Amino acid sequence: MRRLPLVALLALTVVLAGCGGFTVPAEQTPTERATAAQSPAERTVADTEGETAVGAPSAGPLPEDRTRVTVTAVVDGDTIRVRYGNGTEDTVRLVGVDTPEVNAENDPAEFEGIPPTAAGSECLRGAGIDASNFAKRHLLGETVEIAFDPATERRGYYDRLLAYVVVDDRLFNYRLVTTGHARVYDESPFTRKDRFLEAESAAREARLGLWQCVDPDSVDRSTPTATASESGLVVAGIHADAEGNDNENLNGEYVVFANRGDDPISLSGWTVTDGAGHRYTFGDYALAPGERVTLYTGSGSDTQRERYWGASGAVWNNGGDTITVRDAGGTVVLERSY
Repeated sequence: MRRLPLVALLALTVVLAGCGGFTVPAEQTPTERATAAQSPAERTVADTEGETAVGAPSAGPLPEDRTRVTVTAVVDGDTIRVRYGNGTEDTVRLVGVDTPEVNAENDPAEFEGIPPTAAGSECLRGAGIDASNFAKRHLLGETVEIAFDPATERRGYYDRLLAYVVVDDRLFNYRLVTTGHARVYDESPFTRKDRFLEAESAAREARLGLWQCVDPDSVDRSTPTATASESGLVVAGIHADAEGNDNENLNGEYVVFANRGDDPISLSGWTVTDGAGHRYTFGDYALAPGERVTLYTGSGSDTQRERYWGASGAVWNNGGDTITVRDAGGTVVLERSY
C-alpha cells in the first residue's frame, strides 16, 4: 500500500478538497482555520472534528440495499442502538472499523505506531471519548440507513448486526477512518477493505485523531476548571450512567451544580453543553450561596433544587465527557471533564 509523504499531503489539500469522498468543508470558522494551521503537536485529539485525510480515496458507491432506522443510543464510537419503523430495536456494530475503548483498557499494539506504554493507552482512551462524541454528534437521534456487506456475516459477537451506516448520503464507517477516529478492523473480510486501509494510511500520515497518540506526550488533554467570571459555580456531582438503558431512564442521568461563592448567581440565560454540542438553557433562575441544583436529562417540573433538560435521549457519555457552562453572553464560566 503506497503512502503519500506528509508534505505532499499538505500541498495537495487545496486541489483535493473538492474531490469525491469525504473532504474538508468549504466553509470554515476562524477557529477551524486556526486549528488547521497548527502542527499535530499543537492540537488536541478532539480538534479533528470534520478534518479528513487528504489523499484518501472515496468510499466508493453507497450500498444499494439500505434499511431506514433511527439511532436511539450511541454505545461508543463504533457501536450504536437503532429502532426500526415497526418499533423493534437492535444493536449495530459498524463493520470495518474499530474505535478506541472508553470503558475498557486499550491495547496500543492494535494501533500501528502507538507506543505500548501507559501514556499511549491513556491517549487512546481520550481518542475513544472523542470518537464517541463524534458519533453522538452525527448519529444520535437521527434517521439513518444501514446496509450489509456481502463478504461479512450479518451478525458478529454478542449477536450484534454488522453493518454500514449511511447518513447525509455518506458512509459513516468510512468517515470514522478518514478523520482518524477509528482504525480499520481488518480481522474480518469486507469488500471495501482496500479503500479503508488507504484512508487509514492517509489519516496516520497526517496524524489525525487517534494517530496523534503516536507521540502521546504531544497531545494536550488538559481542561481548564477555573471559572472565567469567578462566579463560584462548581460541578458538585456527575451521574452519567443511569441504571439500565440510559435512554429509557433519562432522569437517572444528571449533573449537580453548586454555588460555593459568597453571592447569589443569576443563571438566567446560561447554557450547559456536552462534548457533542447538546444544549440546555436555564430560564429565569438564581442559585443562592451554598445551594445546589440538579439538572436531570429527562422531563419533569422545575423547582428551585431540580431542573429538567427535556432531552429525548441520553446526553452524558458514560465513558467520559465534558460539561461546559456559558453565561448569557456566551463566555465560558465553567468547564469540567470526567
